This record gives sequence, C-alpha cells and structure tokens, in this order.
Amino acid sequence: MDVAIIGYGVVGSGVAEVIRKNGKSIADRAGEPIRVKKILDIRDLPEGPDKALLTKDPDEVFNDPEIKIVVETIGGARIAHEYTKRALGVGKHVVTSNKELVATQGPELLKLASDNGVSYLFEASVGGGIPIIRPLSQCLAANIINGITGILNGTTNYILTQMRKEGRDFGDALKSAQQNGYAEADPTADIEGHDACRKIAILSSIAYNEFVDYKNIHTEGISKISLADMQYAEAMGSVIKLIAVSKRQGERIFTRVSPAMISRDNPLSNVEDVFNGIVVSGDAIGDAMFYGRGAGKLPTASAVVADIIDIVRHNESVRNVWVRRDYDNTVPFGESETRCFVRVAVRNREEAAKYIEKVFGRVEFVKTGKKEHENELAFTTERDTENSLSSCVEALKGVGSVKEVLNIIRIIED
Repeated sequence: MDVAIIGYGVVGSGVAEVIRKNGKSIADRAGEPIRVKKILDIRDLPEGPDKALLTKDPDEVFNDPEIKIVVETIGGARIAHEYTKRALGVGKHVVTSNKELVATQGPELLKLASDNGVSYLFEASVGGGIPIIRPLSQCLAANIINGITGILNGTTNYILTQMRKEGRDFGDALKSAQQNGYAEADPTADIEGHDACRKIAILSSIAYNEFVDYKNIHTEGISKISLADMQYAEAMGSVIKLIAVSKRQGERIFTRVSPAMISRDNPLSNVEDVFNGIVVSGDAIGDAMFYGRGAGKLPTASAVVADIIDIVRHNESVRNVWVRRDYDNTVPFGESETRCFVRVAVRNREEAAKYIEKVFGRVEFVKTGKKEHENELAFTTERDTENSLSSCVEALKGVGSVKEVLNIIRIIED
C-alpha cells in the first residue's frame, strides 16, 4: 500500500526511516508491503534515500489514487487542519502525531473520516511510542473507564528528576533538558503544562466517548517548583511530578494538569527522566499502567507506523465520533476538591502557626530540619474545594506574621 508523508521533520523522517528499515517485518504484520511514495514538504530534503520522494505540490499527494494513507506530521493546527480535511474528503486515511490538531478539531475530523468511510488515527499524539490510545479503544473496551492519571510530558519529568536527584534548581535543570534535546528553545508548551493538557484532553475524549475541550482544563506548569519544595516532599515521603488527572464525576468530567505531590507508594513516583507513565482505572480491570518513552523520533514514528499497519489490516482502533455536548461537560474547577501543601515565609513562626490554624482549621505542619527553612512554615491542608482553599490562601497574604505565600502544590492521595 502506498503512503504519503506530509512534513519531513523529526517525526516524519522517522516514519520514513522505520518503514524503510523494517519493511519486511512490517509487510509480514500488515499482510502486504507498505511503501512511502511521496513526501510533501516546502523545504528541500537532505541527501539520502528519501530525497527522490520529495514533492512541493500538494496535488501530487491528494490527486494520486494509489496513495491510500496520508501521514500528517506537520504540527500546528492551521495547514495541518487544511491538509487533513482535504485528504479525508477525497477518501484517504490519515494518521497523525499532531496532538494540537486532535485536541482542537478531533470531533470534526473523526466525523469527516466516518462520513467518507476512512480512518483518522492518532496513536502517536499521546505518549510517543507508548501504546495507550489503541488499548483504551480496543483492549479496555469492555470496561467503564473511571479515571486516568498520568505523567504525560517527558521534558517536565526530566527537569523534576534532575531537581530531585541532582539538586539542580529549575533554571539549571531546564538548560540541561535543552542541551540534551529534551526541551525546545522555547519550552513554554512543556513547562507550563500545555502539552500535557492537550494529551489528557485526547485521552479523556476517548475514554468517555465525548469531546473534552482542552480549553476547559485547569492547567499549571512547573516553573514555580523550587528545590525547597523538593526537600519538603522528601520529608513527607513524596515526590513532585507534573500530573494530568481525568475522572468521570456523575454527568461531568473532572480534569486538571498541575504539579502534585504523590506518595512513594504510588507507581507513578518511579517514572523518571523523559519517561511517561499512565494509569487507567476501569471497572472490570482495576488499574492498568502504561509506561515508556513519551517522545523521540523513533518511538513516536513506531506509533505512527502501527496505525498504518492497523489500517492496512482493517483493524482501525478509533472509529467512534466523539459526542459534542451542548454544555460545558467539565466539572467547574473551583468546585473540585483536593488537599494542598502550602509553604509560606514568616516573620514570627509561633504567631504565623496560630493564624494558619485559625484560617485553615486542622493542618499538619511539615519540617525538613534544614537551617535554610527556619523562616518558613509548610503545612498540608484537609481536603476541601479549590474555591475554599484559594480563599484561605488569600487570607494569609498581607498578614503581619506571614511575609509571603511561597508555593501551593496539590496532593494526590493513593
């Protein structure tokens, strides 16, 4: 079967490489040979085996009846959206790694694929080479999915691992991630949680078979996490991770992306460096964990090629069209409940402690035993709504005995 690749960047070149290198085993699994016939890109390709496949004319892809599958690895949502609609509209299957496009236009593109009797598959959009979308759609199809909790961004996980294990501050750990190719020159999408947000939106939409708009997901990044926070987490027998959470709550869906303290007993606490870990909770299976490299050229390319094989074998994993509710189907963030770790700078420890207990009620103070934390107080709260906890934190600001609220980190209980 002939395939065209649109966008010869990191992932697109990886797809061409995997198909070329593993052609025989891919053909054995698919039941027929898979060949890259065209590569569409506005740039010239480097010297190599793929150079002869280049075209800069989209018509050579979309008007070629022999090309049955289009691999979209452009990235972004504008041109990718246009080309995806065009491919699906002329009856070509589309496979993509483009999380932004799936998270924003998933319902429209899935419906367009269904209307034209083709598939729109995106295993590589979440978790890189980790198989998660196919298991959610097929292997766990008999389950009612109650929730998903995961570390969905390798860049932030690497940074937090470096801070905890190597004692690097955030800025230094970020530089290390960039030097090692784990973070972009502009790392905003990763460190501010936007990448993880889009991924949990996609997983939620699949798990609950209704569109979850990433714009409605409360999202926080890791740029405010300090070494002091890491030391307090250590004293609590916990680690800090960027955690994406999704749970069905009645007729609505609770979703959130934020740094969180998780117990060392939690299996996600052992997911280190650039690895991702995703725990899916089903009513029949209980908890199932998926683990592996969440990004990278070849891991992501392998997921794209797996979708191509599924199409050739007529075993497509995502055929449902996500329902679009005519109301916001997410739980209002302020009404959701959590426990928090709060760290404040104080002028008078005894007075500040009394005031904290007056404002929050029952709290547990946390100590690291380190001299540099003598002018701080850290404590954990009881479970309460985000609105209530936020009001309590606001009440600490500007009080004589409390100089400054240094950080607030949610606590995920096992």
